[in-house]
Amino acid sequence: MVVHLSAISPFAVVIICVVALLIFGPKKLPELGRAMGTTLREFKKGTSGLLDDEDDKKKNNVNVIEQKDLEKKENK
Repeated sequence: MVVHLSAISPFAVVIICVVALLIFGPKKLPELGRAMGTTLREFKKGTSGLLDDEDDKKKNNVNVIEQKDLEKKENK
């Protein structure tokens, strides 16, 4: 089940914020926001690192294939 952000109405966002304020209080919310931001930042770094590794593997495979093709042409 996938929920798109466009499916959440502005009224629902206000309700969620009010409930969070009631549960955690005004002193704890900034700490939670900072922790959430830090977590998202680390997650993005981790996923971009994985994507970079995949791109490097693909480039390396292409370079190996090109090198083999050049060797075959030289041997002919």
